[in-house]
Amino acid sequence: MPTLPWITPNPTTPGTEAVVMASRFEVRSLADVPRFFLKAMAVWKQLHSTPGVVGASLVARPLKRTFYTLSAWESREALNAFAAAEPHRTVMTGLRSTTKESTFTFWQAPVDRLPIAWPDAQRRIEEQRQAGKAPGQGS
Repeated sequence: MPTLPWITPNPTTPGTEAVVMASRFEVRSLADVPRFFLKAMAVWKQLHSTPGVVGASLVARPLKRTFYTLSAWESREALNAFAAAEPHRTVMTGLRSTTKESTFTFWQAPVDRLPIAWPDAQRRIEEQRQAGKAPGQGS
């Protein structure tokens, strides 16, 4: 399982909280994996110079066609600004047709407890996936 380890592009202020986002993307076929991974690397590079990002990591499970992201932000506004900026905006729009399923979950965490452990993030993602599959909620 290839993992890009936690990076901390910007310093934090002790005693503050971060907005944490964890996501899971499943692509439609193995043929889509290389394209998704290459595009993800462009977004990874963007993170290194993005204001407001506290930290980030990525896990790729290519044979399962699944990618996980984990990031922490100074605010929801900083996260939204990153998502709206290039290359993230164009990458995500361009990958919609190859993405079978995506799940996002958000929570607050003290910055002194970062980085979040991957098992915790994956548990939260799975809980969110199950909530999205509840009867009457669609998928």
